[in-house]
Amino acid sequence: MKLPLNVDLNNKVAVVTGGTGVLGSFWADALAECGAKVAILGRNLSLAEKIASDIASNGRIAIGVEGDVLDKESLKKAHETVLEKLGPCDILINGAGGNNPKGTTTKEYLYPEDLENENKDLVTFFDLDEQGIRSVLDLNFLGTFLPSQEFSKDMIGRKGCSIVNISSMNAFTPLTKIPAYSGAKAAVSNFTQWLAVHFSKVGIRVNAIAPGFLLTKQNESLLRNPDGSLTPRSLKILNSTPMGRFGEPEELLGALLFLVCEEASSFVNGVVIPVDGGFSAYSGV
Repeated sequence: MKLPLNVDLNNKVAVVTGGTGVLGSFWADALAECGAKVAILGRNLSLAEKIASDIASNGRIAIGVEGDVLDKESLKKAHETVLEKLGPCDILINGAGGNNPKGTTTKEYLYPEDLENENKDLVTFFDLDEQGIRSVLDLNFLGTFLPSQEFSKDMIGRKGCSIVNISSMNAFTPLTKIPAYSGAKAAVSNFTQWLAVHFSKVGIRVNAIAPGFLLTKQNESLLRNPDGSLTPRSLKILNSTPMGRFGEPEELLGALLFLVCEEASSFVNGVVIPVDGGFSAYSGV
């Protein structure tokens, strides 16, 4: 892996929640490349161990750990495993998150005729599923809150420890159709600032990255038609992105490594860095 920054994380222990995901596994690989001992936390232990094995095959240190970011007892057991195999946590990347189709409307706008439409495939605001909304809020907000609560215990009073949360560009301006995800990521940004202040006297820095629209294997089917052309929503995204393109996962690494590097960002605390090609800065005119 080619890294954008030369960051020394030797003797650091990094825990990556959501580490079995497309971006989470990428971040774990980068942290290990910088010398960190990495714990890849995920509900699928076999997948976490496979990703860890791939990283270790390149001469780095990584382990897969089973853990559910919404289960305090599961997180406690995961923490015990990390302590036993790697040592106390220095860096926590709260990468677990996502949306739920049951928290998504079909259309961007509500029209009067939608309320009279008997099409069962049409999902309006009034049709949104309570459990679907709750699952999105829990996964993104509680899934950041609970791991922070568990692993930050190791960091108190130790130099160079930090937490990096994953927000989103829609925390700045909510996207249409996904009210739960937008609200949840806004909560993550707010919590990042709150926790940065709360931990400021015990030496733990807390910051966040707000990715813009990235094109990955995970979301390619949402952004492209079967023939490879862009969907109408993709075209709207690009028209609202001053740089006129989707981002690449590699383009998140500079911000991530900057935030976890004490030498580079020792006085950076409570910030949410957009990595979105200017999306959050553009008013449309």
